[in-house]
Amino acid sequence: MSENLPLVVLLYYKYVQIDKPETFVKDHRALCESLGLKGRILVAEEGINGTVAGDKETTDRYQEVLHADPRFADMEFKISHGDPTTFPKLMIKARQEIVTLGLENDVDPNQTTGTHLSPREWKEMLDKEKDDVVVFDARNRYESDVGFFENAIKPDIEHFRDLPDIVDQYSHLKDKKFLMYCTGGIRCEKASALFKERGFKDVYQLHGGIVSYLEHEGRDHWEGDCFVFDQRMVVPDEFALAKEPIGRCEHTGAPTRNFENCLHVPCHRLFIVSAEALEEHPEYGICSRCTESGITLNSVDRGGNVPSENAS
Repeated sequence: MSENLPLVVLLYYKYVQIDKPETFVKDHRALCESLGLKGRILVAEEGINGTVAGDKETTDRYQEVLHADPRFADMEFKISHGDPTTFPKLMIKARQEIVTLGLENDVDPNQTTGTHLSPREWKEMLDKEKDDVVVFDARNRYESDVGFFENAIKPDIEHFRDLPDIVDQYSHLKDKKFLMYCTGGIRCEKASALFKERGFKDVYQLHGGIVSYLEHEGRDHWEGDCFVFDQRMVVPDEFALAKEPIGRCEHTGAPTRNFENCLHVPCHRLFIVSAEALEEHPEYGICSRCTESGITLNSVDRGGNVPSENAS
């Protein structure tokens, strides 16, 4: 499928000290604009987290420039493909965190984190020890709705910052071998540190995340699609796209990988809804929760956009 998608999409992060993030943002915006890149990049004193899209020559040059900076010399780029609609604009912002966990005393992945498993090591552990390990999805609820590792625990959270509030629900698993995964690895850096600080003894994380696993090891132990935070919603490349979606429309139960934001703006919840059903029934643009509470299409203002959280 990638031959029909003309743009290269780079997914990357690095936990590294960045002094004066606002100055870095200004300079980095100039770089991206000079290259014609679009995407979403978050910068903080703790590092950088980005997804950008451009043609191959441009994205190759971008990688060269970042690798020439000693802070990013070993930064890994996960590569997939998109089209001009993947990112409508360039957004670069300075934040307190490059992925928001929201703890008063934040965990430092450079000091504490889980043991990294390569995609091959992850697969081998699932092949040999799947009955003796706990597989934990460190992503949000709507991401696991369209794809997940088999038998994974999938917490019902809307934001990564909700994770600290539910860790104690899994305290009975503290002595288990705990295997944690996310899209590209960034959330597992903090999530694994959080779980270790809460007393989990044997914590591992999938290096490079789902994207790297699907590219290098195929679909063994994986079901469905891989959600991403851009207009594509799921990685469209052949190595990642399921033959049949496992996501189910909230209103009809039909298989689909189509996402929409609830039209009830105070809710604005991202949910799965069949595009065909939505075309026939515009009221399906309101999520099932709002529908059940009596919200109707006539009572809301239309809205909707891709989630603003950027997570690798």
